[in-house]
Amino acid sequence: MIGTIFNVSMILIGSIIGRFLHKGMKPEFQNILTQGLGLAAMVIGINAVVQHMSKSHYPVLFIVSLAIGGLFGQWIDLQSRFDKLVGKFSGGNLAEGLATAILLYCIGSLSILGPIEAALKHDYTFLFTNGMLDGITSIVLASTFGLGIAFAAVAVLLWQGSIYMIALFFQSALNNNMINELTIVGGILILASGLGLLEIKKISVLNLLPSLFVPVIAIFLLNLF
Repeated sequence: MIGTIFNVSMILIGSIIGRFLHKGMKPEFQNILTQGLGLAAMVIGINAVVQHMSKSHYPVLFIVSLAIGGLFGQWIDLQSRFDKLVGKFSGGNLAEGLATAILLYCIGSLSILGPIEAALKHDYTFLFTNGMLDGITSIVLASTFGLGIAFAAVAVLLWQGSIYMIALFFQSALNNNMINELTIVGGILILASGLGLLEIKKISVLNLLPSLFVPVIAIFLLNLF
């Protein structure tokens, strides 16, 4: 867990630095940063989908995942619950920024493969690299949305910690197909976050978040037969 702790620490440090930048930043500069983040999120999301779609052995699984995950997420209304929770502690658009931060930090090859490499090979290179990238990203995010971005560190700890434990105790549970399908769905959600930041289309990304669990469960069950 050394790599994950480093990753989380860099997010916290970056958020603190960004908070001081946010304090004296004029609204027009915050707006241009938000637009830049929106464009970056869209590019990252598109890149993830394009890179992994050609490797997919289940070309319709991402559609099924978004449908099932979206219906379940809408049923429990994750977006409204999250917005209300964040609204108790902060105003503004922190909820949208925090949702984007969680997706950017958690859904990526380094964030998924890093804990697996750490658990199976004691190799922390991916997580150290990811930590540096997340630290820089958190500075930009916190300078736009405030110190509340630091809460995303909790999601990273739980996410990477869960993957680490699964890889450690169930070495055969994670395979390339599962990671591939998970990244495709994650890339689509990151793209959706970018559309929201750019105010092109407001999408309830958090209600679609359960879609990430569908390919994991589906491929695990397929491997049993």
